[in-house]
Amino acid sequence: MSMELRDLYQEVILDHAKKPRNFRAIDSPSARAEGFNPLCGDRATIFLSLEGDRISDAAFKGAGCSISTASASIMTEAIRGKTRSEATALFDRFHKLVTGDPTKATESADPELGKLAVFAGVCEFPARVKCASLAWHTMKAALDGQGTVSTE
Repeated sequence: MSMELRDLYQEVILDHAKKPRNFRAIDSPSARAEGFNPLCGDRATIFLSLEGDRISDAAFKGAGCSISTASASIMTEAIRGKTRSEATALFDRFHKLVTGDPTKATESADPELGKLAVFAGVCEFPARVKCASLAWHTMKAALDGQGTVSTE
């Protein structure tokens, strides 16, 4: 990954970590789940409002590192307006990105990930994968009707 691209990605992650979007609870959500990363103590609660099969609103509360907070922030923006199956497919693409081959991180980034591609470099730091994926696993748990999820 080029230094310019790495700097841009870091800037986007820091922006979302410092000023997270959708950091709030949703009153009477259609789906809700709590996630916990026992390795570092990150916690996330994901709130989803569904209109039929479509996610009309997504929000989160919690406490975590910059990667965890930025991932939840960008995820809530990315899944809004998506159907359950589209959100699950996006989860799969994101998970593949952060757990993929570090030598091919930017080349293998799925173009449909959009802004989520900023997490391409996470695969170079295995300890941070769970930070980046916590909100995603929690969102999937909410869609599946599970109340809690752990990254362990």
